[in-house]
Amino acid sequence: MNNGKAVVLVVEDSAIIRMGAIDLVISARYEALAVRDADEAIRILEARDDIDLVFTDVEMPGTMDGIKLAHYIRDRWPPVKLIVASGKAILEESSLPEGSRFFPKPYSDHAITDAMARLLSGESRLPAAWRG
Repeated sequence: MNNGKAVVLVVEDSAIIRMGAIDLVISARYEALAVRDADEAIRILEARDDIDLVFTDVEMPGTMDGIKLAHYIRDRWPPVKLIVASGKAILEESSLPEGSRFFPKPYSDHAITDAMARLLSGESRLPAAWRG
């Protein structure tokens, strides 16, 4: 946590969606960082030790998609919480690393902020109604 605020890294290639996600993170009173692809996300994670949660899209340019990024983060930085969203791919949470949450786009801002709060507070499971 940075200055008592959780730090959320948004990984989204669409500038408009990225800006909306940043606004969502800030409105939830977290610190927001944003990048456009997995390669940039990994550079940020390697450079900083204060990232608490990564909120990533599935489909994006670069060397890996959001699913591969989520697995890479879980393997390399196990404490980092993960939220994955996609407008095209409907995923089973079983295809993501344990503890990750998936939300189809368009997602409910309230569902995302609730998931962030629960993940960051250490609650391991979300109520079924809040799982995307």
